[in-house]
Formats: sequence, C-alpha cells, structure tokens
Amino acid sequence: MSSEEAINEKAHIREREEKPRPDEERQEHHSNFVNNFQARIQNPLYGISREDLLKQVEEFTRAHGMEEKTELFKKGALLAQSPAAFEEIPELTEEDRVTIRRETTHKWTQPRALYWTVIICSLAAAVQGWDQTGSNGANLLFPQEFGLTSEAGNPNAEKNEWIVGIINAGPYLASCFVGCWLTDPLNHYLGRRGTLFFCGIFCIFSVIGQALAQTWEQLFVCRLLLGLGMGPKATTSPVFAAENVPANIRGGLVMSWQLWTAFGILLGSSANLALQGTGKIAWRLELGSAFLPAVPLTIGIFFCPESPRWLMKKGRYNKAFRSFVRLRNSELQAARDMFYVHRQLVEEFAVLRGSTYVSRFVELFTIPRVRRATLASWVVMLAQQMCGINAIAFYSSTIFFNAGYSTRDALLASWGFGMVNWLFAFPAVWTIDTFGRRNLLLFTFPNMAWTLLATGFCFYIPESNAARVPLIALFIFLFAAFYSPGEGPVPFTYSAEVFPLTHREMGMSWAVATCLFWAAVLSLTFPRLLSAFGSVGAFGFYAGLNIAALIMIFFLMPETKQRTLEELDYVFAVSTGQHASYQLKEFLPYWVRRWVFFDKKAQLKPLYNFDEVESITVFEKGAAH
Repeated sequence: MSSEEAINEKAHIREREEKPRPDEERQEHHSNFVNNFQARIQNPLYGISREDLLKQVEEFTRAHGMEEKTELFKKGALLAQSPAAFEEIPELTEEDRVTIRRETTHKWTQPRALYWTVIICSLAAAVQGWDQTGSNGANLLFPQEFGLTSEAGNPNAEKNEWIVGIINAGPYLASCFVGCWLTDPLNHYLGRRGTLFFCGIFCIFSVIGQALAQTWEQLFVCRLLLGLGMGPKATTSPVFAAENVPANIRGGLVMSWQLWTAFGILLGSSANLALQGTGKIAWRLELGSAFLPAVPLTIGIFFCPESPRWLMKKGRYNKAFRSFVRLRNSELQAARDMFYVHRQLVEEFAVLRGSTYVSRFVELFTIPRVRRATLASWVVMLAQQMCGINAIAFYSSTIFFNAGYSTRDALLASWGFGMVNWLFAFPAVWTIDTFGRRNLLLFTFPNMAWTLLATGFCFYIPESNAARVPLIALFIFLFAAFYSPGEGPVPFTYSAEVFPLTHREMGMSWAVATCLFWAAVLSLTFPRLLSAFGSVGAFGFYAGLNIAALIMIFFLMPETKQRTLEELDYVFAVSTGQHASYQLKEFLPYWVRRWVFFDKKAQLKPLYNFDEVESITVFEKGAAH
C-alpha cells in the first residue's frame, strides 16, 4: 500500500470512528467542494459541534501518537474553526490571544526558519534568471564562433536563425517536455528539499558544460540538460514557499520567485557587461557564470524545514508538527494550522482519489474543481509569454543592437532593463496581498500593450535622429516597469496556490510546463519573427497579444488573495460559466460606474459567500449542529 493510500485508509478509519455529520450535510459539503454552485467558501470544520470537534481532536492525537499535545490541539482546533472569534474562546489564555492578535498587527514578524525557506527559494529564482540572461549576452558572440551568422546575403541566414533560436530554446524545451513532469515523482520520493537539491546539481554542471562546448551541438545538449534542472526547480520552489507561509503574507513572500528571478536577470546582465571585454571567450564566461548562485542553493536547502503539508500527505504527522513549530511563532499556531490542514486532507482524499501519476494527470482535466484551477493556471502562465517579456529578456541585446547601439551600449541598455525589472518588482511584495493577483493583472496588461506599441513605432524614427535610440529604450523600460509588479510575480505565486494538495505537484508541473513551452516557442521563433516582420511588426504583434491575454484573465481567472490554501478548494469549485457571467454582469458595470463615472455609491455584489462558524454560536448550540 502506498503512503497516499495509507493516509486515505487512515482518514476513512478516523471518520468512521468519529461521530459523522448528517448524511445530507456531508453530501452538501462534498458537493460544494467539487461543484460550488452557491459560491460558498466553507471552513473544513464548518458545521461540527464543539463536542464532536473535541472528540475528533482526541482521535487525531491518539492516531498519531501525540496524546501529550491533546489540549494544545483542542485549542488549535477551536481557533481554526472560528478564527475571527478567537477573543471569545475560553480555552485561550491572554498570552494566546496576544499571539493571535500579532498575526495582524505584526504580520511580517516570522521565525527565521520561514524566512530562510523563502531565501532559498529566492536563490532558486535567481539561478533561473541568471541562466536565461547568460544567453542574452552570448547571442552577440557564439553565432560567430560556430559559423551561425545571419548577415544579409548569407545563403544559410534563415537556417542559422532557426539554429540560434533552438539553442536559446533548449532549456525550455527540455523543461516543458521532460523536466517539469519529473516534479511529481521527484517530490513523491525526495520531498521538496530533495527535489531542489537534485535541481541544484543540474544547474551547476550543465552551465559549466555550456562554457566548455566546442560545437553548437554540444552547446545545445548542455542547454537541454540545464532544462532538467530548471523545470522541477521552477515547479517546486513556489509550491515549497506557498506551503510554508501563512495565508495573510503568502502572496508577498511567494512572489519573491519573480522578485529574485528579476534579480538573477540583473546579475546575469551585470556579468554580461563585466565580461564583454574578455574577447572571444566572453560568451563562454557569460553562460558559465550562472553556476555561482546554484552552489549556495544546493547546500542551503538542507537547512530548511521540509514542507509540513508534504509530510502530512505522506503520513508523517509528528515530523510535520515539528516542521510547523519551526515555521510559526508559537505551538498554538502550529497546532491550529496542522489540524486545519489535516481536516482538509480528509475532505480532499474523500473526493479526489488520484493515487497514481497517470490518474493525477487525467484528473487535472476531469474533476471540476481541479479542472478550473488547471484552466486558470494555464491562462496566467500563457499570458506571461503572450505579454512579450521574454522576447526582451532573451534578446534585448539583439534588439538594442538592431536599434543602433554598439555592442557595449546594447549590453549596458540590457543591464538597465534588468535593473528596472528588478526594482519595480518590489512594490508587488505589498500590493499582491492588498490589491490581489487578478486586479494587478487587469491594471498592468493594458499598460504593457501601449508601451510595446510605442516601442515598435519608435523604429519608424530615422536612424539619423538622435531621439530614436533613447525613446526605444525608454518605452522598453516602461514596459518592464509595468510588467514587474503585475504579470511578473503573479503567475508562479498564483499557480502554486490554486491546486489541492492531492494534485499540487502535478498541477504545478502543468502550469510551469505551459509557461516554459511557450517560452521555448518564443525563444525559437523571435529571431525569425524579427527578421520577417521587422521590429515594428514584432512589437505590434506582442501588443495585440497583451489585449488577448487581458480578456482571458478577465473572464477565466478567480481571485485568491488572503485565502488559505484549503479555502481555495471552494473558490475553484465555482463553475467557470458562473465566474465569467459574474465578471460581465456584475464586476464590469460596477467598474464602469465607479472608475469611469466616479460614482462613489457604486457597490459590488460579492461573488463568494464565506461560511465561518461563530464561536459563541457553536458554544451555545453544542450538539445541535
């Protein structure tokens, strides 16, 4: 019996031992979880009487050998059931209440272990950014080294453009077709930490191999091997952070993936600029330098606590509690979060039965709740490539060179792009949990569209005009400034949240494979697109894709801000049609009234109804529930 099957069996045994809810109430609860027609967001402890809840806690601690923690878990369970009414829970001491109040008043005060986890995940992101930027500078030199130039009149120009494109696309091709899909088995057997160690090894030695390549074929193979590390790393790191971080600051910390990917791009651009004077070997050093951040990632991962949710999924509850204690400010918070996750696991395993690799993949498209998360993550990941950011991240040096810059100035302008991309990612640390993931995208996509269109039109300015080059750079920098706090951090943060624990690795594999597949398509086709359409046509094409992405996000992407990972089960049980209809009939008219006509009295009817058990009600009604 597999570990997941074992936890399934334990969950069913415990449910039989515990006093069940009425059949019709349980049926309604599971129905809401899979198809949430009433848009109710339901606490997994909803509808359980105080007496039954405390009995469940006793069974829980007995089943997992934690009897000495029974009283602690009772307080944690009562708190998890009625988080807004913690002041009225008599079992809590004043010290307990102070701790819970500080979750709101001092939400950024977190244990070192939690921040260390975020730092390691940030290092993983920096490796990702540096890896993709090394090729940006190397594109100016390695084609000459391997006879892949595409000057006018060269009979092999078109063929060489495709070869350069496929070399740049190599890591993304390997990631989307192989690397991302290794995530599920790697996480199953190695855990989150072991998977990141595996990725670190590939990210060290493959980039060194790129620097030593003697033919373009060897360079291509090394870049394919790099993709075997990039795929599981990009998939696991945001999940690892999302599972360890409390809901009220999850967006701000998990979005560090984008913040430090942007920092990695800046570091790579800095390395390209610093190494541009080293002659013919500059491209080798630019590609090989990306191993530097991979070394502390590979070593530092062993000092992080393993994801407690992953440990619970594997049935290792005692280790999970120790991990939660390291990641929270008090044992009460650890007990609350652990019991809450446990109850949701019982609900998930009762409904979502995927236990094999193939069945979990199939269920991404067959179980309504999971299918909606699959669609939303696909939209937001596809949109990241549709917006055109990686056309600039991969080829900015080439774009600036074509605009009239010298090689050195093109690298300097690329460094400026990297700096803007990084600096403007910082505001998202606060805005992503304040304005929300969806609202950030609805704001940034129109602005990315017009800045790309303006960039393209600037290529109509005659080369003799001194304003041509600065204006092209200005609008590219403005594009990066709009991208970084919006579409930059949202996709990986969002995709790491939206899948249930039973399908989280497989779902994130799907999301990242989507992102990297289209990154590969973009990397492969952009040299030829630039040649065929010209700079004006290429930028105009991506401006149009931004508008298409905006429409998809508006209708197909639910909001997830400040919801626990478990509450999101109910958000994504609302049908796609119901969500899209709400946006068209409720949200859009409200937005026009409020922000076009500035009607301050305009009110937006909420889509979701949150069912939370009030503590006093439970205490008074007791078993009446």
